[in-house]
Amino acid sequence: MSLLNEYIQKEQQLKQLQEDLQRLESDQRLKGELEFKANLEALMNEFGKRPADVIALLDPNAEQRGSKGTAVASTRRKRRLKIYKNPHTGEVIETRGGNHKGLRSWKDEHGDEAVESWLERMED
Repeated sequence: MSLLNEYIQKEQQLKQLQEDLQRLESDQRLKGELEFKANLEALMNEFGKRPADVIALLDPNAEQRGSKGTAVASTRRKRRLKIYKNPHTGEVIETRGGNHKGLRSWKDEHGDEAVESWLERMED
């Protein structure tokens, strides 16, 4: 794309964004939400509270629902066991991931495609 075409396209996008912004600024719902936010922040400053304090006050169970990280990790499906056998040495490697030290050394020495062809079987 030429530089001129790119400039024209960006100019059109800017014009569209300015129109969208003007439309939002005239929306009464947005004005109400901005006023609510300003009042809430003023109250928080007056009483020395943080957003987390307000959330804990209004919704005591929010912290329990918010801890998705541990729940997701415990429910994630276990990777399948891959069993590779080196035809040159007869050595067998069983791994659930591709970061196995021995498997990496084989791939460095023989190449990815060759080592993947040594896959004997996969188990759950």
